[in-house]
Amino acid sequence: MRKLILVLFLLLPGLAGAQSIGLSSIGAPALPPDFKAFPWVNPDAPKGGEVRLASIGSFDSFNPFIVRGTPAMAVGRVWDTLMRSNPDEPASSYGLLARDVRIAPDRMWVAFDLRPEARFHDNTPVTADDVVWTFQVLRDQGRPFYRAYYADVADVVAEGPGRVVFHFRSNQNRELPLILGEMPVLPKHWWQGRDFSKPLSEPPLGSGPYRVGHVDMGRTLTMERVPDYWAANLPVERGLNNFDRITTEYFRDATVAMEAFKAGQIDFREENISKTWATGYDFPAVQKGLVKREEIHHQLDTGMQGFAMNLRRPIFANRQVRQALAIAFDFEWMNKNLFYGAYTRTLSYFSNSQLGSSGLPQGDELALLEPYRAQLPPELFTTPYTLPVTDGSGSNREQLRQALGLLKQAGWDVKDRKLVDASGNQMKFTILLPDPSYERATLPYVQSLDKLGIAADVRTVDPSQYQHLVDDFDYDMTMITLPQGDVPGNEQRDYWSCDAAKSQGSSNVMGICSPAVDALVEKMIAATDWPQLLAATHALDRVLLWGWYVVPNWHIDSNRIAYWDKLARPQKTMRTGFDFDDWWIVPGGLAGDLAGDVAGHGAVLKAAP
Repeated sequence: MRKLILVLFLLLPGLAGAQSIGLSSIGAPALPPDFKAFPWVNPDAPKGGEVRLASIGSFDSFNPFIVRGTPAMAVGRVWDTLMRSNPDEPASSYGLLARDVRIAPDRMWVAFDLRPEARFHDNTPVTADDVVWTFQVLRDQGRPFYRAYYADVADVVAEGPGRVVFHFRSNQNRELPLILGEMPVLPKHWWQGRDFSKPLSEPPLGSGPYRVGHVDMGRTLTMERVPDYWAANLPVERGLNNFDRITTEYFRDATVAMEAFKAGQIDFREENISKTWATGYDFPAVQKGLVKREEIHHQLDTGMQGFAMNLRRPIFANRQVRQALAIAFDFEWMNKNLFYGAYTRTLSYFSNSQLGSSGLPQGDELALLEPYRAQLPPELFTTPYTLPVTDGSGSNREQLRQALGLLKQAGWDVKDRKLVDASGNQMKFTILLPDPSYERATLPYVQSLDKLGIAADVRTVDPSQYQHLVDDFDYDMTMITLPQGDVPGNEQRDYWSCDAAKSQGSSNVMGICSPAVDALVEKMIAATDWPQLLAATHALDRVLLWGWYVVPNWHIDSNRIAYWDKLARPQKTMRTGFDFDDWWIVPGGLAGDLAGDVAGHGAVLKAAP
């Protein structure tokens, strides 16, 4: 049996709890106490140079921890965390700001001992008071998921300048020490006199490997490597953060960002559009070998991507309506004609992993579901969840007939080619998108809905406006991605709970509120071994699927990347595919400097205002 225990090593005599440099919530940390660097990095990677990245949208804040404002994506590099996660291990981390960590024998508290050499960029020490203040301000003023993450913390105490202790409400939350270890630590003294709840327009103070350099608000952000970074030689940092400067150019349009990459003004991109990957990289720099393309396979749970329905809108209150809208989606035609056969249909909220449900519930999973049988659809217990499979011809009449049958059962009927309710009102809704590239997959779905007499239209806004609308739950339907980790836990409260459904800015964008879902989430969090976690996750997945809250889309088990050959990376394959933090500039490389000539672009492409 695979126990979900927090494995502790380096036992020291006379301590209330065991002392450790690493934590894991699934098995034992893989690395020994004396490891010199993560095994997937090049510890001798050269430092220097500038890498240029692209982002779509804009930014108006350097505070990524609150709902208000649109934060610059790269600003997270400013702050160090207590522990640093190892992407090559599931749910494991090792000491960064924290020299070591101690867990109570009864698992009712965790203590972090800070490294005395840890410093903010103004050379002030990182103290336990900073940790306490950070926890409190994130819980009280941060985005809603922090309250969900930290709900089982009773209090936090600074026991001297170098030790902080978190006391728990119970010992049932197996991953809570790991979650607290991943908390960024902010400088209390710098934030005094500043309103944490408001967007931040000045560069923040941190202790991390980078600080904010050149800023053109909303257009360009350059992060500069801290030359005397206090943790540069720690095992968890060696071989990482190799660029002297990381410049992010913000573009309003993904097409312009692609042209900037082709012109050599952007050095790296991760491609998420199958058509572009298949047809958009036949330009001179690729032909001459100056731009490299790779598909790097990963071993990650790919979660759920789909068109999410906002249950706060009365039109989506009926489960049969939601099921009909899912049946009308013709994935096979899209995959064949739009995606070059690159994707797999998603049939689980925990796709590409053993955490996803299948078949019929039985054993421990069935026992978890039985108390809620009266609240759940009868089919959940008798019919394996599936989605219709078309022949890819574009003629999905049989599936549309099934959808129309469900809609009629829900009180809708077709009159004069319009789907109307008993009062004669046509079914209408808007699909909200953050990027024009999503329209390619959305418009064929709108055409299928039109065949049912449904008036669906598409509204595409810029990413900043999109984020505000979703945070405020001001949408009908939208395309979302709900990622999952190797060991689901506290984040599930923010995804599915009734409390999250009422909290502005939460991840429960669908507005799901179900006693069965709430109970199963708590079972997941409290699971003490792998079989218990599997049973709870399978049960939750099944309840969510049969709720028909999304129109499931697709997933892929690889990262598609393209980059100019001025960049290099370690060749060791890791569980997550790759980590851009371990890349470096090839010394003496000229490809980036010559890119404009090779690409044949005479004009300089600028980020849109």
